[in-house]
Amino acid sequence: MTVTAEETPPKVVLDSISGVALAAAAANVVMQLSRLPIGHGVAKSTVDSGRVDKHPVKRARTTLSYIAVAMLGTDGERKAMRQEVNRAHRQVRGKEPVPYNAFDPELQLWVAACLYFGVEMIYDLLYGKPTPEQAEEMYHYGARFGTTLQMKPDLWPADRAAFEEYWQDGLKKIQMDDLTRSYLRDLVELRFLHAPVRLALGRTHTFLTLGFLPQPFRDELGYDWTPRDQQRFDRITRVLARTNRLMPRPAREFPFNLYLYDFRRRIKSGRPVV
Repeated sequence: MTVTAEETPPKVVLDSISGVALAAAAANVVMQLSRLPIGHGVAKSTVDSGRVDKHPVKRARTTLSYIAVAMLGTDGERKAMRQEVNRAHRQVRGKEPVPYNAFDPELQLWVAACLYFGVEMIYDLLYGKPTPEQAEEMYHYGARFGTTLQMKPDLWPADRAAFEEYWQDGLKKIQMDDLTRSYLRDLVELRFLHAPVRLALGRTHTFLTLGFLPQPFRDELGYDWTPRDQQRFDRITRVLARTNRLMPRPAREFPFNLYLYDFRRRIKSGRPVV
């Protein structure tokens, strides 16, 4: 499926764009950084302005803006976002002990795959499984997560079945060492925030993050997850789904619609995006 600049996103894509995704944001970061080269590249990055442990508000803005532009932006806006990300990624590379280059197409595919997996997970949580036709429509549109980086379109697996094969193979390649595991556990438990915020939000954030993670990632992080935990998580997500369905679309899409507006305003005024 070819996505043109003026094409309106399919309804199944629009339905997947929900503020509920914020509850799963840290889980998606964990998935992305569970490939050792990516984890090292981020944990050892000297670009402090882009580090979630040093500038969490700015990091949240740039990440959510990227998702909003990738899913809802025009080709021109996606090109502008790509240029901004390129500028930041030129500084994210390393050699020892784990080589990493933010422009590596295979690693970019993994990041895009994690972002897409998250979108699909949120849709399933809110509306149940899509029809086969909806699933393929959402999947082909999801290639934007990679092509808004530097990923070539033909690197995206051909269809949803091919993606599942790629994903299962990717789960076998997740790996953390002491550096990346410590970095990600700090993220999960919000250890980098000031004590009052960490104490108020840390336990809930940890629980939701683990709930949204597939079991192999929990295992690699070293966290337990019991059937009782899963039952509690399922109750919470059912409430989130019911609440989401009662909200008008602009409210459901918040804050992604706000970040898309902010991105457009920044481009127009020449302010930094990333």
